[in-house]
Amino acid sequence: MKLKSIISFSLFLIFTLSVQSQKFDLGKVSISELQEKVHPKDSSAVAAVLFKKGRTYFNYDIKKGFFANHEIKIRIKIYKKEGLEWANFEIPYYIGYQNLNDETVRFADGITYNIENGSIVKTKLNSEGTFKGNVNENWKKATITMPNVKVGSVIELKYTITSENLTKFPVFQIQYPIPANHVEYCSEIPEYFIYKQLLTGYVNVKSNSKLEQTSQTYDNEYRQTNSIIYQQIKSTFEVDDVPALVKESYVDNMNNYKSSLQYELEATRYPNQPVKDYSQTWDGVAKIIYEEKSFGKELQERLYLVEDLRAIFNREDKTLSELDKMTTVFKFIQQKMNWNGDFGYYTEKGVKQAYLDKTGNVAEINFNLINMLNLAGISANPVLVSTREHGVPVFPNRTVFNYVIAAVEINGEKILLDATNKFTTSNVLPLSVLNWNGRLIRQDGTSEEIKLVPSKPSKENYNLSVAVAKDGNISGKYLVQKTDYEALVFREREANMKNENYLEKKENEFNGIEISDYAIENKNTDLSKAVVERFTFASNNHCEIIGGKMFINPLLFFTMNKNPFVQEKRKMPIYFGYPRQEKYNLNFEIPEGYQVESIPKPMKIATEDKSLVFSVNSMVNENRIQITVAKEVNTGMAAADLYDGLKDFYQKMIEMQHEKIVLKKI
Repeated sequence: MKLKSIISFSLFLIFTLSVQSQKFDLGKVSISELQEKVHPKDSSAVAAVLFKKGRTYFNYDIKKGFFANHEIKIRIKIYKKEGLEWANFEIPYYIGYQNLNDETVRFADGITYNIENGSIVKTKLNSEGTFKGNVNENWKKATITMPNVKVGSVIELKYTITSENLTKFPVFQIQYPIPANHVEYCSEIPEYFIYKQLLTGYVNVKSNSKLEQTSQTYDNEYRQTNSIIYQQIKSTFEVDDVPALVKESYVDNMNNYKSSLQYELEATRYPNQPVKDYSQTWDGVAKIIYEEKSFGKELQERLYLVEDLRAIFNREDKTLSELDKMTTVFKFIQQKMNWNGDFGYYTEKGVKQAYLDKTGNVAEINFNLINMLNLAGISANPVLVSTREHGVPVFPNRTVFNYVIAAVEINGEKILLDATNKFTTSNVLPLSVLNWNGRLIRQDGTSEEIKLVPSKPSKENYNLSVAVAKDGNISGKYLVQKTDYEALVFREREANMKNENYLEKKENEFNGIEISDYAIENKNTDLSKAVVERFTFASNNHCEIIGGKMFINPLLFFTMNKNPFVQEKRKMPIYFGYPRQEKYNLNFEIPEGYQVESIPKPMKIATEDKSLVFSVNSMVNENRIQITVAKEVNTGMAAADLYDGLKDFYQKMIEMQHEKIVLKKI
C-alpha cells in the first residue's frame, strides 16, 4: 500500500490528563505473585489480569507503505479452578481484503510460572499449544492454550497483529469479567494520519498525548537503506484497579458496557497537500454496501421467482390488498426457506442458488423475500441491523452491522419482516434483532434510521376461576392469551416440546399444581393470532389454614417472590427488550361456612417516568372475590439513573403481591 494512497485518520482526544507510567514488563514474575491465594481487592475473583499493555506502532515498506502493528502483553494470575479457562486465548484476524495482504498474528514469550519445591518453574509455550483455524471466508482465529496451568499459576503472553488495513484498529479491551490490576495502551501515529477515538464504559481512564520526532528506515527498490523523519502523535491511556465486569440482570449485551478503546479512520494530511477527509456518513456506508455485487446485484435477481409467484397468487383471490399480498409472500418464503445459522448482510452462494436449495444465510433468505415482494409490486428494501450479541453501532462503518431484514412500505407505514425465523410475523422480529436502530438503504444511495424496538406493547392476559374448598384445596379453570412478542417467546421455547413434557414443567413452575384437560390454539398455525392456552388445575399447597383462618396469595402461583434488582448501585441501563402488559383477572369462590376478613387493598404504583406501572384492584360480591392485577412495562430500556426508583418499585410490587386474602369461619 503506497504512502500516497493510504487511508488515514483523525485524532480526537476525549480528555487529557498527565500520567506517569510504572514499569510493567514480561519475564519478571515474583514469588509473592505466585503465592497469592486470593485477589487483594476481590476475594471472589477466579483469576485476575496482573497487567495488560497494548501498543500500536507503524512501520513503513516501499511496496506496502505504512502498516500497523498492534502488540499486546498480558500477565494473568489463576486463583481458582474456575479460572483455568483464562489460560486459553483466541485472537481473531482478518483475511478478506481484496487489495491488501491478510493480517498476521505472531506469538512470543508465552510462559506459565508455578512454584515447585519453593522454586519458580517456567513452562514455555511451544507450537503444539497454538493453532489457527477458519471462522468464515473473511476471518481466521489464532488459538493459544498455555501449558502446565493449575490453580496458583501465573501466565504471560505477547502477541502482535500486523495489518495493512489502517481504517480501524482492533478494539482494545480495558475491562474483563475478572479484575485487572493495571491496564495501559499507547498509540504512536505518524503525523500524516488523523484518528478519532472512542472510550466506552464507566472506568475512569487517564490519558495524555504529545508530539515527538521519530524516523523509519526501509529498503528502496534498489535494496538501498533509506530513512524518513517525521513527527508522530504519541497517546497513552492508563488505569489501575479496574473492577471485574459483573453480570447484571436485565442487560442486553454486557460487551456494550465494558470499558474499551476504539480507533476509527477520519482523514490524511500530507505535506503540501490539502487534508483529505475519509470520515464516513451513514449514507456513505449504505451506498458502499449497496454497490457490492453480493448485495445490490443480488437484489436485482428476480426472474427465477416469477413462476412461483404466479402460482401462489393464482391460488389466492385476485382482489387481495397490498397487505394481504405481503403476508402471502412472507409466509411462502418463511415456510419454503431454512436458515443455515450464518449471519451477515452479504450473500454467499447467491439468492437464486439459496432459493433452489431452500436454505441460506440471513441475507439470502431476506433478499429472496425482498425480491419476491418487489416482483409482486410491493415496495420493499433491506434494513441493516447489528444484533444484540454484535453490539451497538457507534461509528458509521460497514463492520458495525451483521444482519439484514426487510422493510415494506404500504400507505406510508413501514412494516418490518424477517423470514429466517419460523415464528416471526409482521413487525415481530427475533429478539436478538431488537438492538437500538437499524439502517434502511435504497438503491439510489439514500438511507434512513429505523427504530427496531416496538412501541406497541405485547400482552399476556390471564383469566382464572378458582374454587376454594373447606380443606384448603383449590381447583379451577385457567385461560391465557399471549400476543406479539410474548407469543413469539412462547413459540420459540415450547413449539417443539411434547405436551406431556411441557405440562410437567408447567406443574413444577406453578408450585406443584395438577393440570388436566389441556388445550392450546395457534401454537404453530396462525402466527398472527394470539397463543391461547386452557386447562383445569387443582392444588393442595396454595392455601394455608392457621387458627381456623384461610390465607391465600391473591396471585396464587404467579406470585413474585424475589426482587431481580439486588445491587446497591447500577451503571448499566435496564433492558426489558420490548414494551409489555400483563393482566391477571382472578375470581375466587369462597367455601361455604367462611366469609372474607380481609382482601388486598386497591392501589397503584409507578416509577417516576411512568415506564413501569403496577396496580391491584379487588372486590367482594357475596361469596365471590375478584382480584385484578395489571403490570405495564412501557419501554424497551430504562436509563441507569432510574435504577433506584425501579428497584424500589419491584420491592413494593412484591410486597403488594404478598398481601393475603384472609377468610374466616362464620
